[in-house]
Amino acid sequence: MEEEGGNEPKGHEPGVKGGIAMSVSVWDHWGWPLATAVIGFVFAGLLVRQYLQRRKPHQLAWAVGFLMYAAAAAMESYSGYVDGWDPTVYRVYIVLAASLVGFLGLGTVYLVLRRPVWGHAYLVFNLVFLALFLYGAFTVTLVPDSLVAGISVGGKPLGAPLSFPRAYGFFFNIPGTVALLGGSAYSILKFIRKPEYRYRAWANVWIILGTLVIAGAGSMARTGRTVGLYPAEMAGAALLLIGFLQASTLEKGARAIRQRRRAAAV
Repeated sequence: MEEEGGNEPKGHEPGVKGGIAMSVSVWDHWGWPLATAVIGFVFAGLLVRQYLQRRKPHQLAWAVGFLMYAAAAAMESYSGYVDGWDPTVYRVYIVLAASLVGFLGLGTVYLVLRRPVWGHAYLVFNLVFLALFLYGAFTVTLVPDSLVAGISVGGKPLGAPLSFPRAYGFFFNIPGTVALLGGSAYSILKFIRKPEYRYRAWANVWIILGTLVIAGAGSMARTGRTVGLYPAEMAGAALLLIGFLQASTLEKGARAIRQRRRAAAV
């Protein structure tokens, strides 16, 4: 069926070729965040298994962060599938999406800083602002017109950028990103000079790349640009997880050192 007054098929913008429109719809499809959610849940399961084996707090913090990431991606996919946000689903989504970087950063703090007191302090910091954000998200009156489907919704339904609770997202994103990037840069400098632990340096390169990709995707979402956003979200998650799995153990390096010492003793 044709639009009244023209020959353009329904669903196409005037002057936009069908192939381009189709390309945009493919990159903006709800199947991308669904795939991201599946990958995220698998990765979170791997991190939980590592935690159960080694009981390291950074593994648990990363697992929580990835569970949040996967659940948020699943909600993005659902909103795209039904072409809109249910208000309650959105409230849960924005709490997870806003706070997940804080918990990924918490894992890096636990891993990099030898004294666990710093990680414990950052955990309390995250939990306090999580409680405040959760309260705000479920008590504020949402802006209905801003509940557009997908990740580009951002925090707009909560109100103005500096309003409560939307402004509290900065207390997760800024410290969490600084912890991820700063901790990874520190680890690269620390391990690049040690051949047995050089894999840890490369692990942190993946973490930095993943953080930058996700940060870039978040910037795209805030400006309403969605083309390529979902694939970037999935790629960023994959890069982070590769880095986390490589960085979460020193056993590989310790094993190489033991083998070198045994060879030298022969």
